[in-house]
Amino acid sequence: METVKVEIINRSGHAMPEYATADSAGFDLRASLSEPIELKPMERVLVPTGIYMALPEGYECQIRPRSGLAIKHGITVLNTPGTIDADYRGEVKVILVNLSAEPFTVNDGERICQAVVHSYAKAELISVDSLSATERGAGGFGHSGTR
Repeated sequence: METVKVEIINRSGHAMPEYATADSAGFDLRASLSEPIELKPMERVLVPTGIYMALPEGYECQIRPRSGLAIKHGITVLNTPGTIDADYRGEVKVILVNLSAEPFTVNDGERICQAVVHSYAKAELISVDSLSATERGAGGFGHSGTR
């Protein structure tokens, strides 16, 4: 498994982010709040984490929902996966949305998402007049069949 160094400034007042288990793909980020936020049904809010990071060139950090918040409370990350680019140096903030019928309170220190560091390739975009044919063609949104 590849390991990459990510520099982090932690201004949250909480412990450094960490992986929950040895085989976790993502590390948890916590809410960094001066007071709780009540998230009403179908409401969205930008939640600060107090975390700033510098990723190496060729890497991004994907912000993903936590499955426990999703199944137990209907709370998910709206821009999923959210991408933190290697050149971003601001505070990591997370867009949470409440898809349940009940209000949900986000408290300071609550684990609100997981962050996965991932390498990526830059695409060389080439202008052409036509694309090669495939069996699927332009069929999308369920056109690949049911297997």
